Amino acid sequence: MKTILGIDPGTERSAYVLYDGTIIDKGILFNDNLLQEIAFIAQHRGACIDLLAVEMVASYGMAVGRTVFETCVWIGRFIQAVKDHSWAEEWQYVYRKDVKIHLCNSMRAKDSNIRQALMDRYGSTRQAAIGVKANPGPLYGFSKDMWSALAIAITAHEGKK
Repeated sequence: MKTILGIDPGTERSAYVLYDGTIIDKGILFNDNLLQEIAFIAQHRGACIDLLAVEMVASYGMAVGRTVFETCVWIGRFIQAVKDHSWAEEWQYVYRKDVKIHLCNSMRAKDSNIRQALMDRYGSTRQAAIGVKANPGPLYGFSKDMWSALAIAITAHEGKK
């Protein structure tokens, strides 16, 4: 099984999921801290990660602002950190459209549809997938952009580009 670090990049913070068919680790970190985490993975986990999968922005003809370009800079920094620490043999961009098609079979899918598709994979009900503190499910503790990072990791893990 491939082990994948899926990242949903942002301008200041990025979500990540470490995934090998199961969720190994997850979180949202400030970007500088995520760069340090990449170095930590290299030093303490060795070469156990096979692929960095990072969401890439795509242009659909609309004007974009400063934040899109800043996110692109962080994408490049994450890829460079992987190369510098040589813990992954490869990396790939994962585009949002590919996640939508892979998980929902529709380009019209919204974030809520993607979350539901992820919950469906991990349990027949929300209670089974997420659970509660006393009885956590496999998706317990997921919030905000961690959902997207998981979707990116799954899409890459299952061979969709």
